[in-house]
Amino acid sequence: MTPVERPLSPHLQIYKWQLTSVLSITHRVTGLALSFGTVFLVWFLAAAAWSDGAFALAQGFWSSWLGEICLLGWSVSLFYHLLNGIRHLAWDIGLGFELKTVYRTGWAVVIGSLLLTLAAWIVGLHLRGQL
Repeated sequence: MTPVERPLSPHLQIYKWQLTSVLSITHRVTGLALSFGTVFLVWFLAAAAWSDGAFALAQGFWSSWLGEICLLGWSVSLFYHLLNGIRHLAWDIGLGFELKTVYRTGWAVVIGSLLLTLAAWIVGLHLRGQL
């Protein structure tokens, strides 16, 4: 008896990336980024409660270029994860499974998260007097 040739699974070298898989992976990555960013948020709040020196240190970090890049990434992650979570809630009740709708809502999540991030940063910078 000869062994049956089994089909090979697609691997990363031949796999064609699709919007749905990229959005799914991005949703997981933004969830991790939000978890990691929450640790820094707790640090900032604890520093504010601890002492003026601790708060100045935390404020100095968040005002630095590295801190602002972290805040930008956290903002994008927050809005992306929020909008994609709403999209998943629609799926949970059975809406939006048509392929055309899946792609439209996927692009709406991407564009919406960038627009909401931009709007939040414009308002934040305006309130700080930097815009």
